[in-house]
Amino acid sequence: MKAYGAELGGDPFDALGDANRRAIVELLRDGGRSVQELADGLPISRPAVSRHLRLLKDAGLVAEEPQGARRIYRLQERGVEAVRAYLEQVWGTAAARYRLIAENTPERDA
Repeated sequence: MKAYGAELGGDPFDALGDANRRAIVELLRDGGRSVQELADGLPISRPAVSRHLRLLKDAGLVAEEPQGARRIYRLQERGVEAVRAYLEQVWGTAAARYRLIAENTPERDA
């Protein structure tokens, strides 16, 4: 069995395990940004932002697009969708089990 995220080149959950990388993803939610624009919105340096972007890119969560002398980073729909589908699968099953138990558990008098 392949590890989750192997088809993307890296594990998106490992990539999202860092608070700075989650902050980058949140900043990219509203559209593409350069490394400098991301660094301006974070308490870390440009080189650190670049390292985090590389990991997010390897995990399939971020794509880069050259625009002149700079690169614009955007969320990569395929990687984000893979994370969403996985969470929906896991939590959807758990939520269905919880609902089944809740519906079949008699109420207790307080």
